[in-house]
Formats: sequence, structure tokens, C-alpha cells
Amino acid sequence: MTQRLFSELGLSAEVRKAIDKLGFEQASPIQASAIPILMEGGDVVGQSQTGSGKTAAFAIPAIEKVDPRQRAVQVLILCPTRELAIQVSEEVHKLALYKSGVHALPIYGGQSFERQLIGLRQGANIVIGTPGRVMDHMRRGTLKLANVKMAVLDEVDVMLNMGFREDIEVILQAAPVERQTVFFSATIPRPIQQLIEKYSRSPKQVRIEQKALTVPTVEQIYYEVARDYKIELLTRLIDIHDLKLGIIFCNTKRMVDDLVEHLNTQGYSADRLHGDMNQVQRDRVMSRFRKSGLEFLVATDVAARGIDVDDVQVVFNYDLPYDVEDYLHRIGRTGRAGRSGRAISFVAGREVFQIQNIERFTKVRIQRGKPPTVGQVEEARAVVFLDKLRALLTSGDFKRQDHIVERLLEEGFSSPDIASALIHQLQGGEAASSSRSVPKNVPRKVEAAPEPAVRVAPPKASAPRAPWVKKEKKYNEDRPVAVPAQPGPAKKDKKGRRTPMEQTRLWMNVGEAMGIVPIDVVNAVTGETGLSGKVVGTIDVRDRHLFADVSKEHAESIIAKLNRTDLKGHKLKVKLA
Repeated sequence: MTQRLFSELGLSAEVRKAIDKLGFEQASPIQASAIPILMEGGDVVGQSQTGSGKTAAFAIPAIEKVDPRQRAVQVLILCPTRELAIQVSEEVHKLALYKSGVHALPIYGGQSFERQLIGLRQGANIVIGTPGRVMDHMRRGTLKLANVKMAVLDEVDVMLNMGFREDIEVILQAAPVERQTVFFSATIPRPIQQLIEKYSRSPKQVRIEQKALTVPTVEQIYYEVARDYKIELLTRLIDIHDLKLGIIFCNTKRMVDDLVEHLNTQGYSADRLHGDMNQVQRDRVMSRFRKSGLEFLVATDVAARGIDVDDVQVVFNYDLPYDVEDYLHRIGRTGRAGRSGRAISFVAGREVFQIQNIERFTKVRIQRGKPPTVGQVEEARAVVFLDKLRALLTSGDFKRQDHIVERLLEEGFSSPDIASALIHQLQGGEAASSSRSVPKNVPRKVEAAPEPAVRVAPPKASAPRAPWVKKEKKYNEDRPVAVPAQPGPAKKDKKGRRTPMEQTRLWMNVGEAMGIVPIDVVNAVTGETGLSGKVVGTIDVRDRHLFADVSKEHAESIIAKLNRTDLKGHKLKVKLA
């Protein structure tokens, strides 16, 4: 296909200026094919993968078609999920930045109906919405489609799989017959073909060849692993590759919840994204993920539609997807904008045949990986730690503590012993067994264990317990607890811990019996107050309550905003300890 510049597509000066501001010069293949047809008034049926630029392919002509003087909905864009609707809306806003009078409005379930109503009354001329909420506005008479010039159906295959066919037909029937109709779908099965035949007029097919459906910058690899050992393999791979930003896909909401709890318990910063969460919770999680305040996002396929974060290092298929198209959508979340990325899949038993199906469809060989050993993981952590230590020593950007070192030397300790003790403390030490989460930039410590190692028992209740995992009856009768085979140092008495001078200690009415782990508290504080996680210090989780050290400066605000909020289904009560 001949490559084309945006300047060759006959766009207005305002839209070209916005495109320049975004840093784009050359149109992608889907844009170069679809934009001229849509600018001329034709209908389009497009097939293209996630991350190919298809949003701009229909958004740019939509913006150009709008008459800013007409305060009515002139373009309607339907999306399967609220996340995708938000993503498309953001891109439309960027492209219409210099187009005076062009206003885009996202409408979707979970957001205030009144807020959307105000936007419609103020004259939104481009509406991006989910079928269900669009139908709600149509029933109430708050959204009228009599002036629609262009109707866009993005990811039609997903909308049909979610059961929106009837809603789509009602919406299209309410729009003028002479409108332009645009379909974008990964595949065109018979039901979609029927919609195209019924609601479009002589559409032009715009298709990216199948060989372009994969992401060439993504390294694809799979590991054969028993279901009960997936968590152990996942944490080893995270550590050996020093991964800091990734998405982990599961097929069920329950698996998402279980995996997030296991990861947070082991010191990784993870949060969930699935259909049982309300919009406020989803927005809060995505905001943290985009700002790298979160290492790993664990999600289901439907909830993850519309995730658009450029720096994602890795996508894990913790559960293999049911459809090949879903596999492509998943791995398209990494390796964006020319960056390299990894797609790692876990395969159990006969699922290896699904890998073969994916290879046939994508025409790409997926490499089989060999799980790293405990020794390899420890060596990788040591290398990362030494690199960071060297960089810090070279920069000199640290506060000197000569007086402490001198005191220890005077007491008879040798320099190597002092340095070794400090490194041991940084890498976990006695703190490794405490309830506080491991700091993000500190290498995580793993107990040496026989192969294959499992530090935490898998969620499957009937799974056999590894020989080095004992049952701690005094602590929790039902949950296996990983303990070293050899007796370790005695734990310090938690009651003797002192709160730092610049912090104050809070009491909360939730604890381990309610499934609370330290990261849940940090997430609640940052989510409800908007403050940085740095305002939270040591978190001491007991059976039915917990203590948290927080910044004195923000203590009153944290108490006020957390009181009566919901944390894992429990109403919080917070007060000074």
C-alpha cells in the first residue's frame, strides 16, 4: 500500500494542526485507506487490529463533517464498553482541539445521568456511547438522532457477543437513512454481514492483510505449567525480567480477585479490573496504572477493552483466551508506538493445541520457554540490586551516615559485616515475614525451596500442599502458611513498634479475617484522598483490625475521607489509635 502524509488527505488546517501537535505526520494504512472514502461521503467496513490507528480513521472525518453552528448530535459513535468510549472520546477531543464549536461527549453506564444530560443540552455534536446508555437517553427523549450525519460502530463483533444486536438495530433505525455508516470489526461473521447489508449503502471494504494482525515488536512465548503452579511461575518471571508495568489477563472475575490478593500478599503492587466494579473504582485503578502507581493490572477481556497505555512492558495470558481474536487484542496492549514488548502465555494440559491454533491464525511461531529456577531468579535479583547500588554510589545522591557506621566499627563490627547486614535488611530480612508490603524498588526475597517451588498455596482448595508448607494452626486454621524448613529468628513483638515523629497512628476496623492486605489500605488512601502513597507508613494488619502510620499533616483528611467508605465490602471506621 502506498504510504500517505496527512497533508495529502485534504484535511482542514485546524485538524492538521491538532495532528501535528500529537506528533503524527504519516497516516497509518487503515487511516490512509478509510479517511478519503469517508471524506467523500461513502460508507466503510473496516478490519484492523487494536493499536493500528483505526480510531483516528473515523474520528478525523467525523470532526470534519460537523457543522459547529448546529447545536445538535451530528455524529454518533457506538462502543462496546465504557473504557473504549472514554478512550475514543479522549482521542476525539485531541483531534478537535483547534476546531471551534466541535464538542464531543461520552455517555455510558456508571456515570451520572444528569451530567450527561447537561452535556447534551449544551450542544454536544459528537456523542460517543455504549448501546445501553444511548438507548436510555433515547427512551427519555434526551438524545435525538434526527440530525445524525455519520454513525460509527466500533468493535461490532464485541458488541454482538455482548448481546447488543437489538439495541444497535433500534439506534440505527432512529437515525436518518441518508447518513454515513461505518463498521469496524476484527472479523466479519454472518451476523455482522447482515447488519452491513441492512444498514449501509454500497460500503467500501478497507482491510489490513492478516499478516499485519500481529504486533511485530512483541516477543511471544509460552510456558507449559500445571494450574497449581502458575502463581509461582508468574512471580519468578516478573522478578527475573525485572518487570515494572504489565497487564495480566484472566478468564473469570473470581480468578482476577484471587490473583490480585496473592500478588499483593507477596509484595507486588497489583489491582483488579472487571465487570463487578463501578465506574469510580475503574477510573481510580486506571488512573493509577497510567501514572505507573501500580505495577500490574489484573483484568478480564471485557473490562480491559479500551486500555491504552503506551509503556506496558508485558502482557501475561494467565488463562489462555477462548478466541484467537481475543489473544490478538490482549497482546496488542504491549509493544505499542514502535516499542518492544513481551506476551507470555501459561498453558496447562491440552491447552497446547490452542497455541497451535493461534500460530496458524497469526502465522507467527510462539516460542516455548523453560521456567527459570530459584537460583536463576536470585541471580537476576542480585544483578538488578547491584546495578541500582552502583548507580547510587556513582551519583553520590544519598545522605551520608558516617556517624552510624563509625559507631558500629567502634563496637567491633567489621565493614563487610555492616554492609552485608544492611543489604540483608534491604532485601527483606526479618521484615520479609511481616505484613507490610515490599517497597517497589527493593528486590523481593524468595525462600529457597525445592523445585517446583510454591511460596503461597494456590487458590484451589484441594491442591496438595508442598512439603515445605506447614499449617500454622494458631494463626489461621484454614489457610496454609509458607514457612522456612529451618527455624528462623524469632519475630519482634509488634506492640513495641514506635510510630515516627512525623507520623501518627490510625486504627481501622478491618483486618486479615476480612481479606485485607496492606496494599488495600494504601489504595484506599490514595483513591479517596488523591494523596501520594508516600503519606502511608507501616501497616500492621491484625485479625479483625489494623494499625496504619500516616503523615500527621494529612491525618485528619484521611480519617474524614475514609470513614464510612467501602473496603472489600466492609464499611470502614477510622480513628486515632
